[in-house]
Amino acid sequence: MTEVQHMKWWGWGVEGVTFTHENKPNFAPFVLDKVGLDLWTEGTPPPDFGEISVPASRLPGVLAKGLASAVGEGNVVTDDQDRVVHTYGKGISDLVKVRAGDLPRVPDVVVYPADEDQVREVVDLATAADAVIIPFGGGSNISGSLTPPADEERPIVSLDMGRMNKVLEIDEDSGLARVQAGVLGPDLEEQLAALGWTAGHQPDSFRHSTLGGWIATRSSGMQSDRYGDIADITRGLRSVLPGKVVTIRPLPSTSTGPSVREMIIGSEGRLGVVTEAWIHVHRVPEKRLVVAYLFQNWGSALEAMRTISTSDVHPSITRVSDPYETQFSLATQKAQTGIKGKISTGIFDLLAKRGWDLNEVCLSYVGYEGSPKHVAYQRKAVGKIVSAHGGIGLGTGPGAMYDQKKFDTPYIRDFLLDRGALADVSETAAPWSKLRGIYERVIAGAHRVYDEIGVKGYIMCHLSHSYHAGACLYFTFAFPPLEGEGAEAPLDQYWRLKEVVQQSFIDGGGTLSHHHGVGTDHAPWMEQDISTAGLDLMVGLLSSADPGRNLNPGSLIPTEREW
Repeated sequence: MTEVQHMKWWGWGVEGVTFTHENKPNFAPFVLDKVGLDLWTEGTPPPDFGEISVPASRLPGVLAKGLASAVGEGNVVTDDQDRVVHTYGKGISDLVKVRAGDLPRVPDVVVYPADEDQVREVVDLATAADAVIIPFGGGSNISGSLTPPADEERPIVSLDMGRMNKVLEIDEDSGLARVQAGVLGPDLEEQLAALGWTAGHQPDSFRHSTLGGWIATRSSGMQSDRYGDIADITRGLRSVLPGKVVTIRPLPSTSTGPSVREMIIGSEGRLGVVTEAWIHVHRVPEKRLVVAYLFQNWGSALEAMRTISTSDVHPSITRVSDPYETQFSLATQKAQTGIKGKISTGIFDLLAKRGWDLNEVCLSYVGYEGSPKHVAYQRKAVGKIVSAHGGIGLGTGPGAMYDQKKFDTPYIRDFLLDRGALADVSETAAPWSKLRGIYERVIAGAHRVYDEIGVKGYIMCHLSHSYHAGACLYFTFAFPPLEGEGAEAPLDQYWRLKEVVQQSFIDGGGTLSHHHGVGTDHAPWMEQDISTAGLDLMVGLLSSADPGRNLNPGSLIPTEREW
């Protein structure tokens, strides 16, 4: 068995790490009030894997022998659990299906190459056998990019890049590092930090996602305000196609026609298997801190974030939660005692006396990095902007707590799923002038669907990833599906909500996804997002590179546009 470690087959993260509400006294009452779910009732744990019926592998013997010769027999795996791990990502629909044993098509083999030469051999062998190749990084995808088409009759090879996890070299003069695509976020940062460098890219999935996955889905990290999105960070790369390798040198800029680098970034495995990339790296900053702020309402908070984006201050993080997410965040806090609890209570009592509606307040986090002098300048400048928009500073304590817990939200989702609730996320990006309209459209649409279904649901949002022209809106929603005779299937109820949210993005002038990618889940909105002519160009590009549809077919474009 390979040494590559994976997340749980039934949920997020590694075994033994879970969410608990027992040390968070406000959380269970909050959930009961907002969605009618009693968290003190015992949840339904995922089934034992032995209860799941897994379709047998269809791997042809000739292909199996060829793959074993290419990567070594121990790195060609047909074990049922390994194949199931590589069938789905970690979206809510993925977890509902895998826990129910809904496995219409499972990869026939998982292959673990050690270097680019082995990737080339695997790709050539698979295409010669007219097999399907699905690249696999950390398995954290939530948009359907990893799932084989249910009606696919050809052999399916999941190409797991987990053994290709090294920083290969650093060009210190240029601030560039050459890195293998299978490296997980923590391992990348550990290797870079040992030499005094950082990439600064920290998506929500940081602990369980890879450089290649970030590139394939056009990822964005929490610190993108300073470090850029992965499309900014990635300067060069290598991508394996049948019989050849696309090589993009790490140039600072170029006018050599349409950008092939940009074509591959976000291609979700349809333009080859990315094996390595040259990425921007930066010296580890002398100082780093996250400061919390509180705004009186959502409108003033949005305007403050826009003002920060147009100032000469360049924080690493600009994030603000709407009132609903603020209430959720406060409900997930541990019990505060002693002087700390008194101070927290005292702040809200004071604000209430000032006339603040505590149901409308919005919690914000802004991150700063650099020399102590530069951090002090940034913090002072942002403080003035916050004050000008009626906000107040809460200090570094809440910011430090946010920094520690920023990757833990998916565990809450799994905890709620165990108790019968469906929770998911959708995000968009739009110009500053359109953000408020999109927000209101999504919130209203979600509550309309909840009413139509007849359930008690919740939806919340935060703004993050600020740009010159706009920002990202990130929505989280949850509800316990309606049960009983005549009720739709839980996932059908979920998709009624998801479709309204996605269509609200497009109708309001936003994109279908800011950083989670397209996959199969978002592909129905691609034509509206990039226009019919734009989709024609994309289909032409994909079909010319992969006429046999061997490279992750079904992802990125609507099913009816597959050739």
